[in-house]
Amino acid sequence: MRFGCMGALVTCAVLLVGCTEDAKPVFQPEPAPAGVVTEYDEALEPSAAVLSLVPADATSLVVTDFEQLRLVLGLGTLESETTPQERARFWRMLPRTAALSQGLLRSVDQRLRQRFGFGQDDVTWEASYSGPVSGWVLAFDDEVPMRAVQRAVGAGVGPLSGAAVDTERRLVTSTTPPPIDDSWGVLPEVAALVGNEAASTYVERGCVDFGTVFGAGTKDRLASAPAAALRSLDPLEAFAVSFGGELATVQLGEDRADAFDRLRLADVMPPTDPEFGLAMGRGVADPSTGRLGYTIGDPAAAVELTLARKLPFAICED
Repeated sequence: MRFGCMGALVTCAVLLVGCTEDAKPVFQPEPAPAGVVTEYDEALEPSAAVLSLVPADATSLVVTDFEQLRLVLGLGTLESETTPQERARFWRMLPRTAALSQGLLRSVDQRLRQRFGFGQDDVTWEASYSGPVSGWVLAFDDEVPMRAVQRAVGAGVGPLSGAAVDTERRLVTSTTPPPIDDSWGVLPEVAALVGNEAASTYVERGCVDFGTVFGAGTKDRLASAPAAALRSLDPLEAFAVSFGGELATVQLGEDRADAFDRLRLADVMPPTDPEFGLAMGRGVADPSTGRLGYTIGDPAAAVELTLARKLPFAICED
């Protein structure tokens, strides 16, 4: 089991210069990312551990770490003696966070508990990928009897129907995982962006079309200043957005001469819906590491913008 320190008070003390309204995110030293992830390692953060299970043809990845989300909400880790009321409290509080998933098994949780003795609470983290191929991954807690999970899969309960169960690694995947050589694990441009402690992480290979972010036809109506800002951008091979309790960190890759230009795009371009600056604001940039940092003003709006890919900093160069 992994442990972190992402409660709101701890986050504020460690990652912010003070806890005032004027506080801005600051970057902390991070370990050098691995070049590739050649096998599944449960000791890695979920955003890195899952890479070897994601097919190379996928173009985006969403990872939600429920253990970290419990810490963000100040609820601690689940134990066998955790009461049903305490478990329910977590799900009531979850919308207050920037969780990118509400739980794949939530819709069949009661059925799973009654018939098989496990449920959504027993999923430590989950991931979903999309693009030309789509699928998902569930990682289960150490105390879950995987034979019960196998029976639920065999019974075709909800999304578990037709899934593949790896009892040794305590994983359930929507389909048989790809060979390592045909997975995201061997893509260094992706591996370099993930692996940091986060409650939720979104990763995309490539940039986002201007029209997706700001609306179809908007680009043709840009004034001279925003048009010039668009021309100043460098190509973007991939990016990641990681959410904690109060902060969001964007990874663009090292040595981004356009880091400040991308940071300012939300200010000079037409507004998104919801408005990006209200969801994620007070941005800072570090060109050498290619990181942007924001405070999360509206978690629900931040989630909506991310899943809809309305992220100004990620638009394609002109």
